[in-house]
Amino acid sequence: MPTVFSRIIQGELPARFVWSDDRCVAFLSSRPLRPGHVLVVPRAEVDHWLDLSTQEWKNLSAIAQHVGQALQRAYQPEKVGMMLAGLEVPHVHIHLVPINALSDLDLSQAEADPDPVALDEAADTIRASLRELGYDQVAG
Repeated sequence: MPTVFSRIIQGELPARFVWSDDRCVAFLSSRPLRPGHVLVVPRAEVDHWLDLSTQEWKNLSAIAQHVGQALQRAYQPEKVGMMLAGLEVPHVHIHLVPINALSDLDLSQAEADPDPVALDEAADTIRASLRELGYDQVAG
């Protein structure tokens, strides 16, 4: 059975995409920790990051860095936090979160019912930042 992320990638479930290429996508978290919380996900359905090939990991990391640069530019946080947990969805994904404190990465504080308008605005902001940085893989 496909993971929820595979279903999102295949268009079966909605998401606010900010990046899309032939190997990877990035979309806003449906349960954001902070405004601009993005998930970077390989198209290949792999459960554990240690099972990615070296090339797949390099690609995923590079996309996370590109999106992270856009988050830094758009939100101007102290840092863009990066987290890889993998316990909730059996499909590798990197959380990128604009943070000002370590507590901003507490998954138990995820917003259960975020404002759809705020999510749309965040997606537009991140896409604009990616375009300003010169990336062609901006989704949406």
